[in-house]
Amino acid sequence: MPKIVLFGATGYTGRLIAEALIGHGAAPVLAARNTAALDELAAGLGGAETAVADIGDPGSIRALLGRGDVLVTTVGPFLRYGNPALAAALAAGAHYFDSTGEGPFIRTVFDHDAEARGAGVALLTAFGFDYVPGNLAAGLALAEAPDSVRAEIGYFVDGPGTSGGTRASMAGMVFEEGFALRGGRVAGERTAARIRTFEVAGRALTGASVPGSEHLALVRSYPGLRDANVYLGLPGPAARGLQAASLAAGVAGRVRPVRQLAESALTRLVKGSTGGPSPASRARTKSWAVAEVSDATGRVSASVTLSLGDPYDFTAAILAWGARTALDGGLRDTGALGPVEAFGLDALTAGAAEAGLRR
Repeated sequence: MPKIVLFGATGYTGRLIAEALIGHGAAPVLAARNTAALDELAAGLGGAETAVADIGDPGSIRALLGRGDVLVTTVGPFLRYGNPALAAALAAGAHYFDSTGEGPFIRTVFDHDAEARGAGVALLTAFGFDYVPGNLAAGLALAEAPDSVRAEIGYFVDGPGTSGGTRASMAGMVFEEGFALRGGRVAGERTAARIRTFEVAGRALTGASVPGSEHLALVRSYPGLRDANVYLGLPGPAARGLQAASLAAGVAGRVRPVRQLAESALTRLVKGSTGGPSPASRARTKSWAVAEVSDATGRVSASVTLSLGDPYDFTAAILAWGARTALDGGLRDTGALGPVEAFGLDALTAGAAEAGLRR
């Protein structure tokens, strides 16, 4: 019988997903590399099946999966550690979900679209706060204004805290090329190439452009869309600092010895799996996703703002919902899919509401 396998279950985000899955009556197989940590997690959840698997042994991941299973992986940074789980899902004929926010890895997953269709499976990358809310907000706006050709999407967090895994993922992207949707095609563009403000909860908030799944996914559901930008909310000085750092990293990254030295230093300095915000901290956090779509004249034709609480809580809840829905046959297609394409706008809206998202 098909099952859900949660790989990286003992990490910060993995534990939250395990709680969300079991809280909704699912019976996931909890997988990670540390037997003692797995036993502790399973006991704390009232009992669950566990399995040892490690990205250093790709066969151990493949051995967990059968055709029709659903693999949820949180093992990152994904640019460094993500490929073994993706390859295992494709080889097994299992549906795949991940929690990455790393643009270059998102693009890697979409590069496997034809292979996934051939295997009869769906690949859903970045299925968390990065980047389900923006896909949904833009989908709702484009449904209201279907003749729109441009989408501007912003993510904002008030009172943020980050896990060690998130910090490691961000560090790993410093020297990677970004991208955006230009003229209906995905084109290279460095991170923070653009800075703009959005009106959010009565305030003007600044964001710097980042590569997201929206650039790859939205045009497939809305082929009239020609351009899209995704922004990460940052204070103005921080956004401009990121812009300068991105430019400098782009120059330095072209010198291979310099890039290797810097990446090695970042790996040593920024460690993953070091915990994250406490439940009390997450309870104080508020987040928003904003989408503005405009027509060929540049006139804003629709705007949607979605609000939620903490990004980690939302990520856990929406990944649990997606995995359960996929296991129950709720996917609409196969291949590398965006959230709207995978579930349809109505079902995704309902699932996101269950995960705490409000319009």
